[in-house]
Amino acid sequence: MNKNLYEYTLRIADDSLILGHRVSEWCGHGPILEEDIALTNIALDLVGQATNLLEYAANLSETKKTADDLAFLRFDRDYRNLLLVEQPNEDFAYTLTRQFFFDLFRKYFFEKLTQSADSTLAAIAEKSLKETKYHLKHSSEWMIRLGDGTDESHEKVTNAVNDLWRFTDELFFMDEVDETLIKENIAVDLAEIKKVWLQHLTEIFAEATLSLPESKWQQKGGRTGMHSEHLGYLLAEMQFMQRAYPGMEW
Repeated sequence: MNKNLYEYTLRIADDSLILGHRVSEWCGHGPILEEDIALTNIALDLVGQATNLLEYAANLSETKKTADDLAFLRFDRDYRNLLLVEQPNEDFAYTLTRQFFFDLFRKYFFEKLTQSADSTLAAIAEKSLKETKYHLKHSSEWMIRLGDGTDESHEKVTNAVNDLWRFTDELFFMDEVDETLIKENIAVDLAEIKKVWLQHLTEIFAEATLSLPESKWQQKGGRTGMHSEHLGYLLAEMQFMQRAYPGMEW
């Protein structure tokens, strides 16, 4: 088994899986019907991406685990998702800010990953990029609408930006796994997309009359299995059925 490729695939898969579950929590609770449907569709896209990636990871593994096993039967320390995507929804502005930070990163990430020497990752990235462009359009428009809207909406999105900013540097986390796969032309050099991510973000913020947070302090750990307390509660809900009825299929 290529352990580096397995780890790399899990990281991408877990981001989609955990954020997909978070966004799905809005199903039936959206502020308006149109947004309820939009967020539910985004959640479905993310879970679909996670399914494809987890199936590939399962094929790479020597343990004969299935995609469902990887999704529902790992402990929190075994997940490799970003801390950003596991943060609770709080309110609509918070959810859209989290989504915007992630969507913007994923757009540039998938654009590069379509050029991967690994044909499976490249194919998944190409399909996912089409969805991600829609996700980014949606979250960008809402950032502008909320930031340049009422005093209340501006305050809420500003609070969300200030709170979530500390998780954004982890988007560009790289270690020996990335370095090895970059040399093999499989992984994306995240340092190359950080500058364009920040430039695009600054343009949207200017239109939304938002300011970049002054705080430089950043929090990391998700990529190496060190998560916030929020992931444990999320997994308890997401994994309940599979753990209560092991091996159940539907």
